[in-house]
Amino acid sequence: MRDRQDWVAAQMREWYLFYDTLPASLDPTPYASVDTYLDALTATARAQNKDRHFTYLTSIKEENAYYSSGSTAGFGWRFGLTADGHLYVTEAFEGAPGLAANVDRGAEILAIGTSASNLQTVASLFQSDGTGAALNTALGPDTAGTTRYFQVKDGSGTRTVAVAKSDFTLDPVSSRYGAQIITDGGQRYGYVNLRTFITTADAALRTAFARFKSAGVTNIIVDMRYNGGGLLSTAVLLTNLLGANRSTGDVMSYTSFRPEKASNNETTYFAPQTESVAATRIAFIGTRGTASASEYVINAYIPYLHANAGLIGTNTYGKPVGQIPLDKAACDDRLRVIAFALQNSARQGAYYNGLADTVEASCRAADDIAYPMGDPREASTRSALDFLQGKSCTRLTAAAGAEARALSVPIEREALMPTSGRISTARREVPGLF
Repeated sequence: MRDRQDWVAAQMREWYLFYDTLPASLDPTPYASVDTYLDALTATARAQNKDRHFTYLTSIKEENAYYSSGSTAGFGWRFGLTADGHLYVTEAFEGAPGLAANVDRGAEILAIGTSASNLQTVASLFQSDGTGAALNTALGPDTAGTTRYFQVKDGSGTRTVAVAKSDFTLDPVSSRYGAQIITDGGQRYGYVNLRTFITTADAALRTAFARFKSAGVTNIIVDMRYNGGGLLSTAVLLTNLLGANRSTGDVMSYTSFRPEKASNNETTYFAPQTESVAATRIAFIGTRGTASASEYVINAYIPYLHANAGLIGTNTYGKPVGQIPLDKAACDDRLRVIAFALQNSARQGAYYNGLADTVEASCRAADDIAYPMGDPREASTRSALDFLQGKSCTRLTAAAGAEARALSVPIEREALMPTSGRISTARREVPGLF
């Protein structure tokens, strides 16, 4: 372990963007793991709101499997937890056991147990610590075959179902609602919902935009309300698919490393694709779960579309920086270290508190789990359509609490996340995934 800790420290001192926040020296001996040592190294940057656990250690094998195919194990639900301890399914993934049990978006989980006879209420689990840790424990390990019993309440009533975790491939663009043309008020709008930026999203995005292009659609809704990020290459593709009217001389982004690594700095230019549409107005649906690569796409369009690119929903997470992978293959260790900052063509970046104060147009809207995403009756989708139609709305603020109070919701449904231990790549990039 000492060798691994020393390796991590050396990589951090060479590549870390916030090098001036690193301790002059830090003895790894008192730290029981590589992860806790890494947390100590990044403590100052975290306190400054620059690196909120964006730098982390993961498995090379596991990360490659997720980014290349979406491979993961679980129930195939995304959970959202309210501040007063109500647990909801905010999304269910195709091909996973949760949806096969007919438990979909909008269902409330009332109780969890290892059998039908020892169900513990979500309320009691939450009240036991108030952090979600007991809920994480109750949901069991991320291994195929782990079975849990759930008391579920949805439109069909209240029932108990048994669901076993299994290996499944997460579809980054839902086959049910992920790409569609919405007709509203006699006009047609393209709608695409991207769950995560992985390699298998590329073909699905190309197919969606080819359909939009064929239909002559130029007003687009890009729904990334739960998208925690992923591959920057897929983010670049999505940005290009929205920009048929951009030239190859138009700057998409600037990537800047620390001064002594400036030879790695890069300028990315637009490269319109065969399937690209010339988007004239774009409504980006976001929440506090919208981060990293998702924010990259939104930020890229601010200097070009100005108030015709709107952020709909609530403020985003705030991650204007990116990681590089550094591998210690013998240990299956991959250090994802924050090494560069991202800016758009107007040099706008540093949105560590989210994009609400950077975008020129925004509309406050709730995430209405009573309806599927992409349904015109769903609050954020409705607000996105209204924005594209030029209707007035209430602008967002950077304060999450103020937004929640204005929407009369209990500080939103925050993605249920692990409260301790190493977080898998899938659960980092798909917040709330179980």
